[in-house]
Amino acid sequence: MAAEAHAPTASEYIVHHLQHLQNVKQTKIVDFSVINYDSVIVGLFLGVLTVLILWSAARKATSGVPGRFQAAVEMLVEMVDNQAKANIPSAESRKFIAPLGLTVFVWIFLMNFMDMLPVDLLPSIWAKIYGAAGHDPHDAYLRVVPTADLSTTLGLAFAVLLLRFWYSVKIKGAGGWAHELVSAPFGTSKNPIFALILGVVNLLMQIIEYVANTVSHGMRLFGNMYAGELVFMLIALMGGAAALSLSGVLLPVGHVIAGTIWTLFHILVITLQAFIFMMLALIYLGQAHNAH
Repeated sequence: MAAEAHAPTASEYIVHHLQHLQNVKQTKIVDFSVINYDSVIVGLFLGVLTVLILWSAARKATSGVPGRFQAAVEMLVEMVDNQAKANIPSAESRKFIAPLGLTVFVWIFLMNFMDMLPVDLLPSIWAKIYGAAGHDPHDAYLRVVPTADLSTTLGLAFAVLLLRFWYSVKIKGAGGWAHELVSAPFGTSKNPIFALILGVVNLLMQIIEYVANTVSHGMRLFGNMYAGELVFMLIALMGGAAALSLSGVLLPVGHVIAGTIWTLFHILVITLQAFIFMMLALIYLGQAHNAH
């Protein structure tokens, strides 16, 4: 007689949903050989969708009374353009940075919005596909929120860092930026020994600033989205307990109420986090244009 399927415990359920679809099993905390295929595929798909949405808005734009879609995009464009003007002093640089900021905002919003889908919707579909291919469906892992993956958010933050380096060299010149690295924030000295000491200290402070800004830039987005993902899993567990319980009358009510409240609150969170990431990117790129 075949053994009955084992229903996962709460901890097993959460651990399974937090496992990425990877090329190899990760055995270390930091392993650069591991690729999270789910984050890459979903992120690229939403990136293409972002480009298509903005391209469609630009193609269909009219000079008359705008429709709802055009009006919404125009509001986003105006918001990002105002923020870019407030942080980027160079009009030439804004021609690239402002559209970049708009793309980043929409892209991150869409990646964050994946958290609004039912927790088990896409993973259960993937498990059926994985099982139909002859594999064990219990080994079908899928996480659908790319921004709840630290490698995604740090990758985006690192891309902003590279742009900071590029604009620092472009605006100030290689020599000017190199001089800034060893002369700020504590200045220089006419004494050669003191000048050398201050130069080393200034360089270390600049390195710490760049690293701290980049890490916090990526960690802030990741932390908020990871926490939101966990809360949705806990609410899903409440619903599962309600389905298995005959006496837990209040569990179904609590599941609906908690899910509704958290969903409404999380809409604000995902929008705010996309805005914060975009704003920090503009601020950091603006700092690359300014001399200390």
